[in-house]
Amino acid sequence: MAEFKPIDITELCGRIERPDQSFWLEAKQRQETLTKPSGALGKLEDLSAWLCSVQGQCPPHALDRVRVVIFAGDHGIARTAQTSAYPPEVTAQMVMNFVTGGAAVNVLARQNNASVRIVDMSVDADYDALGMPVPADVTRYKVRRSSGSIDREDAMTYEQAQQAFAAGVAIANEEIDAGVDLLIPGDMGIGNTTPASTIIALYTNLDAASAVGRGTGIDDLTWMRKTAAVRDAMRRAKAVKSDPIKLLAAVGGADIAAMTGFLMGASARKTPVLLDGIVSTAAGLLAQRYTYRSTEWWQAGHRSTEPAQQKALDQFPLVPIVDYELRLGEGTGALIALPVLRAAGNTLREMSTFGEAGVSDRDSGKAESPDDSADES
Repeated sequence: MAEFKPIDITELCGRIERPDQSFWLEAKQRQETLTKPSGALGKLEDLSAWLCSVQGQCPPHALDRVRVVIFAGDHGIARTAQTSAYPPEVTAQMVMNFVTGGAAVNVLARQNNASVRIVDMSVDADYDALGMPVPADVTRYKVRRSSGSIDREDAMTYEQAQQAFAAGVAIANEEIDAGVDLLIPGDMGIGNTTPASTIIALYTNLDAASAVGRGTGIDDLTWMRKTAAVRDAMRRAKAVKSDPIKLLAAVGGADIAAMTGFLMGASARKTPVLLDGIVSTAAGLLAQRYTYRSTEWWQAGHRSTEPAQQKALDQFPLVPIVDYELRLGEGTGALIALPVLRAAGNTLREMSTFGEAGVSDRDSGKAESPDDSADES
């Protein structure tokens, strides 16, 4: 396990600046010179301007080195309150599936020329004992096994929440030092939408019933148990919601804490992030509580079927790039959106201007007005 050093969050926030808006404006001006009607590429034009601002150049360079980092963790609420359609053992089994390349995120990453890293923050498993040995790097930052059942006890201690947050910052730094162009936070953990829904509901004033979705495809009875768990967790954590680390300790989990640090670490290093579903969006809300500037380094990959996610995105605000009714997690929704983001950058960078192509723009191709003809005669 890596050595734990507490993060000075005030210092971290001080290093998070806004993206350079001069490159946003330069991108918008360049869009007006390209061989197309003004605004004809719609939202791609806004995305291309965002890419320029976060990269600090216009046109933007290609997104050739994209990295998905999956934060894995078990949640005690899934076992005690039976809030998921799947047993908790699936988390460890899916970690192995990621390692061997057989999950949906692996398929989509290969399709998009992206790479995947798996980080076990709090999976309730001893892989060697299960006969499923994993690379040492997977468990290097592990904080604990599972979390407490948040409807009746804290998810973890305050010190463990600090440790997980610091791990997320360290992981972001490692990936950025390795030269990534874009980061995608993925998630894996049976029961993880329960703490995510709790966090979002607390920060957006949602009631539990409005915040809870169907997650892994739960039936009505399981939905009622999950809603009750979120309601009870909200009651427990209401008093500490002004302090994100205390809130994470009360009703979060080491995986969500690490993801929060990851998002803030990326923003501090001026590295763009493509958010995935409800779990990364909940982590984003926690990061936003520390500094609103962090949100300007992110885009929302997709709209989840989880009702709390859209409520959270409204707080940023971010408009999802795609809406395909996905609810898998892992980073899959963001990977589906990645080709759209790449298209935005590629069109701004590779399209010819009217002058370069010898194409008449709208003004130069105007016909004479009848009045002008009359004057000449």
